[in-house]
Amino acid sequence: MACEKDTKELAQEATKTQETKEVNMEEIKTQEGVLVLKNMPEFKMEAYDAATGHYTEVSSDDYKGKWTVVCFYPADFTFVCPTEIAAMNAALPFLKELGVEVLAVSTDTKFSHKRFVETEPLLKDLKLTIAADPTGEVTRKFGVMIEGAGLALRGRFLINPDGQIVAEEVQAPPVGRSVKEFVRQIIAHQHAYKTGEVCPANWKPGKKTLPVNTDIEPMTGNVGKYVTLEDLIDENDMKEMEEMVKAFKNA
Repeated sequence: MACEKDTKELAQEATKTQETKEVNMEEIKTQEGVLVLKNMPEFKMEAYDAATGHYTEVSSDDYKGKWTVVCFYPADFTFVCPTEIAAMNAALPFLKELGVEVLAVSTDTKFSHKRFVETEPLLKDLKLTIAADPTGEVTRKFGVMIEGAGLALRGRFLINPDGQIVAEEVQAPPVGRSVKEFVRQIIAHQHAYKTGEVCPANWKPGKKTLPVNTDIEPMTGNVGKYVTLEDLIDENDMKEMEEMVKAFKNA
């Protein structure tokens, strides 16, 4: 099957490029519409800089050579969207410490963004820049346009300093995304980018990684000798999942 072929090719390419630490983009095939392992689309947009209270302009050139998050949301003056923006803003100090730039985007105008920030209580003290894409051109480039509605899906993209998209999360409008989990993913991607090691499920700093840059052959088929199930999901994780399910069932 094509997907199996692509997976094998990607694994082989990742192995070959441990020395160069660079993936040959032209040799990687991904499903149409999936942007992971592709370059960040070029763009230029008007924006509202909430930190200064002024209009500005942003472009993809501003983010070259930097870890960057481009975060699409459906619309200003909605219900879930301000909660996501506020949560991302609350995490901004941690993201800045990690050297990560954040750009929010919707298909509203810059004037709507300004009014939205000024009137929504959750957005008090907002420091983010919100780009305006009223034509939907950039939203389509990232593959998150809801055609016919003129709105964006909840699409979040992490771009590394090489301009390569290394993670994307796309959700339907009714459910907001987890900033806490996203910060964990960023740290994991930065660790992998820096060291050439790979991070197992649920990895956090201090947990075991898989040093495939040095131990590929002995590790193949023996991952369980390097990490245990307890390394992947500990008692606190299990308890938190149990409490979430119980709270949902009892609601």
